Amino acid sequence: MAVLYHHPAPEDITLLPLLRAVADPVRLGIICHLHSLGEANCTTLLRGRPKSSMSHHFQVLREAGILQTRVEGVQHRNTLRLDVLEDRFPGLMTSILRECPTNLSEKG
Repeated sequence: MAVLYHHPAPEDITLLPLLRAVADPVRLGIICHLHSLGEANCTTLLRGRPKSSMSHHFQVLREAGILQTRVEGVQHRNTLRLDVLEDRFPGLMTSILRECPTNLSEKG
């Protein structure tokens, strides 16, 4: 049975859940790492953290409208919904991504 993830429609993405999602340092780290990669599977984004807690973080990011996950065989491929978020909240993700370290080994 294939896993299907819910991704909110652009008009259903609201600011408060998005800000709550990026306020967590682990989730901000996922966003930054994914931004530097463009697309990555969940394993690539774990960075030594437990799968169970990371699953929760991925879910929060999906529900906030930040993360798009598609299933490709056994791989779960993740991308940021930057175009959708830019249309919905112009300049917000650009400002958030400025907070990303230039060297991702600096932060989680």
